[in-house]
Amino acid sequence: MNPQKPWLARFSWDFVVAQNAVLCQAKNALHKPTSDGYEATKALWESTHQQPLTLMDAVDLCRRCHRMAPFCFYNGNTFAAIARSMVEQLGLSGSEAAALRSLAGHIVAGVATPEQQEAFRKFCEKG
Repeated sequence: MNPQKPWLARFSWDFVVAQNAVLCQAKNALHKPTSDGYEATKALWESTHQQPLTLMDAVDLCRRCHRMAPFCFYNGNTFAAIARSMVEQLGLSGSEAAALRSLAGHIVAGVATPEQQEAFRKFCEKG
């Protein structure tokens, strides 16, 4: 699992923006870029998302982008949804897939415990 691959390549910045717009619309929240975080996050995403990364590094990029707060609302939900989609690319089924999707989302949101982060890292590193 540790090999690098372009996990985020299918998620263009336009996709990220559209994902946030959908989430905001569903909750009647303002969909708008922030003046502080939007451009920096866009630059980071566009320079990195097509590069080969480990799954852990791709999830961490989503976490970093969430923290940079490019949008007024639902930054965590936007990037957690992308992280969960990456886990779906593994083709796992059942409880293992559900647990890994949940872990990835919690890591992005910044609410995963150190033990949970380590469990996800170990999964990513196993061959």
